[in-house]
Parts: sequence; C-alpha cells; structure tokens
Amino acid sequence: MPSVISVVKERIRFLIVGPSWVGDMVLAQSLFRLLKQRHPECRIDVLAPEWTFPLLARMPEVAEAIPAPFRHGALALAKRWRLGRALRARNYDRAIVLPNSLKSAIVPFAARARVRTGFVGELRYGLLNDARRLDKTELPRTVDRFVALGIESGEALPEIPQPWLEADADSARAALVRLGRGLPKTPVLGLCPGAEYGPAKRWPAEYFADVARTKLAEGWEVWLFGSDQDAPVTLAIQSLTQGGCLDLGGKTALAEAIDLMSLTTAVVTNDSGLMHVAAALGRRVVAIYGSSDPGHTPPLSDKATMRYLGLSCSPCFQRECPLGHLRCLRDIAPGLVLESLSEASGKMPEKRAKDKEKREG
Repeated sequence: MPSVISVVKERIRFLIVGPSWVGDMVLAQSLFRLLKQRHPECRIDVLAPEWTFPLLARMPEVAEAIPAPFRHGALALAKRWRLGRALRARNYDRAIVLPNSLKSAIVPFAARARVRTGFVGELRYGLLNDARRLDKTELPRTVDRFVALGIESGEALPEIPQPWLEADADSARAALVRLGRGLPKTPVLGLCPGAEYGPAKRWPAEYFADVARTKLAEGWEVWLFGSDQDAPVTLAIQSLTQGGCLDLGGKTALAEAIDLMSLTTAVVTNDSGLMHVAAALGRRVVAIYGSSDPGHTPPLSDKATMRYLGLSCSPCFQRECPLGHLRCLRDIAPGLVLESLSEASGKMPEKRAKDKEKREG
C-alpha cells in the first residue's frame, strides 16, 4: 500500500469525494482547512452534487468543485467510471472518500489517485488502498471522522479547525433589493424552523413564533429561513406573528440564504444544515435537539449553545416520535431559548477574530 507520507510533491493534489448533506459539507470544511494548514500549497478539488456548490464557493480552501451527476442512490457504474477516467490527467496524489458507500469510491479508483483513503464501508478493499476501520467510540462526531481521514492512520486527532464560510456581501445586498428590503438597521434574529429529516427534529412552530414576538417587541428584525419544503412552517410562523417577520421560506436559493444569514446577529435553529451554516458564519447560534444526538453533529462554534433535554428515550434518531408525545422538543420552553439569546451580540468571538487577522495578514 502506498504510504501517505511518501507523497512528497511540492504541491499535493487532493480529490475529496464530498458528502451530499448541507450540514455534512459544512463540517467537511474542517478537513479542508486542516489539509491547507499542513500543506499550504496543496490543491483541493471536491467531487459533490451541484446543489452543494454554493457552500464550496464560500470555502477558500477549495480550488474547484467537480459536479457528481449521479441520481441519489444510483450505482451509475459506467458514468462514474467515465468521470474517473476523465480525471486521470489531473494526477491526484491522494483521494479522500468521505461517504462510506461502495459507489463513492469508484471515481477515485478510475481516476488512478495514488493514495485512496476512506473507511472500510461497503466492501471497498479493492477500490481503496488506504482502507481504515472506523471506531465510533474513538471518533464520535462526524467532523472527527472526516478529519481522521486526512491524517496518518493511528495518529491522534489534532486540534480541529472550525468551519469558516466567507459570505458574499454584494449577493446579500442584491437579495435584499430583490425582496424589497434594505440593509438592516437593527439586530436581526434568524429562525430556521425546518429539518429535512422529519418532525422529530422540529421544535414547534408556535414556540418559534413566541421567540419571534419577543424579539420583535425588543426592536429586532426577525428573518425566517428555509427551503421550499419549509415554506409551510415559515408561513405558519409569519401568521402567528401577524406578518411581523421577513419570510424567506422557499424564496431564496442556498447561496442567497448563506449570504443573508451572514447579516443576522443570532440564529435559533433545529439540528439542520442551516444550523451548521449559521455556526460557520460566526453567528450566535441556539441549536435545538430532539431525536438527534448533539454529541454526534454539534455546531462547531464558540458562539453556539445547544438545548437538549437528554430524556431516557433520547436520542432515538427517528423521523417521528415513536411514543407520540415529542417531549424532547415540547419540553424545551421558549423562555429557555430566549435565555440563551440574552447574550447575543454582533461581536466576533476572540478565536474567530484572531483567525481572521491571520488570514488577512
């Protein structure tokens, strides 16, 4: 098996097979940042679904996003092989395969990447020549597992860089103009009431509305973020607040949502992809957990607070409450979330400020 250390070119070329979920792609930036720290001159290309490209475009570590034109769940063996062959001329020194599926390892193999790293997953020994076994006890978080694939096998985890998305201020202003709004003159609270996984990850709409009414009464603006699928719940919150919010549910593309979220002061969110986006933008985040585990996918930010009750039935990881009461979310009162928001400010956390100072020289 080729040694990772044996790759000694001055400019290492990485091919990363990225995840398909918004939150996981944000967490993958910790790996990209670590690779750049260790190999400042390296080139990082990421193979991913095109809808994740707005995230990758806001990660300065990524040189190129390569579209993965495969239907979700489809093997598409011939198409993957052709794409891999087309990438051979790039002479990748190393491929890191973040998903654990068999099909995700086909392109790096066909591309003849010199070292192909990933967890054993679905019988991938022939496709990976640096196949590693996953110890979920040693690597409890998704981000731990991603970063572990970027270091030597057996090496202790280093300090993990937090994700850091660079928003486009011009895009944010243009989106506000399109929506008939100007730049906010007061603090902005972002609410993310959706969660694609299912109802067992969604704090009740009426609780979001309670928080919104309180902040509106304090002079804040409240913006409701969400995809087309989240539009019904953002509309419900808008109705419960007598139209006092800016309802963005289904009205923005992912790129616009990222850039608009960078203008918020604080964000209250379910455990969702937008939670990780808000954390990576340095916003003050209050993350609400129900059926999922905050120890597995926490927001990676020193400005994040997690609200989680840890009931005897939690985390169940179910899409809907199997007991029918949804106490894991309903027993998190709006007052607890408002308490977490009480320290919200527009100040940049010390660590992020120091990182920014280093980046800008």
